[in-house]
Amino acid sequence: MSEAPRTMLSLDVGGGRFNFRAAAIVRREGLLLVHQVRSHGDWLFPGGRVEYGESSASALAREIEEEMGVTATVGAPSFVIESFFVLEGKRFHEIGAYYSVDVPSSFAFDASGAVCFSSRDGDVDLDFKWVHPEPAVLTALNFRPAILIDKLAGSHANTQHLIEVCE
Repeated sequence: MSEAPRTMLSLDVGGGRFNFRAAAIVRREGLLLVHQVRSHGDWLFPGGRVEYGESSASALAREIEEEMGVTATVGAPSFVIESFFVLEGKRFHEIGAYYSVDVPSSFAFDASGAVCFSSRDGDVDLDFKWVHPEPAVLTALNFRPAILIDKLAGSHANTQHLIEVCE
């Protein structure tokens, strides 16, 4: 029996695009794991789009398996972010669920800030690296969503809902 086609929650509407994304906040030895689509300049938390009928936590576990080749433990949600931005000339409205995630210690680690792991997901090349959570470091990387930059150095007990508008 063939597998049903995957339906990502990404919808073109009114000249723009709506996305539902899940992302992983992975910490190790005081550093954060970020990744980059090699053809873009921004660094983000690993993750991807949620499929129709899939919970955001399940989507995140699936994306980590596909992109990083490891089984993750998805913890509690830390942030829900509504983002409005323009990418490659297209307006986006994205809802992102950001979870605390543990990955196995066997996943590549390099505290120097160099790319420690690369993979291919569909038609895009991804690079991963560990970075310090200080605002100056994240700003220099063009980290997105930028609204998180000042919130990542600290800790918080409750899920936070944030809205970011980038024009």
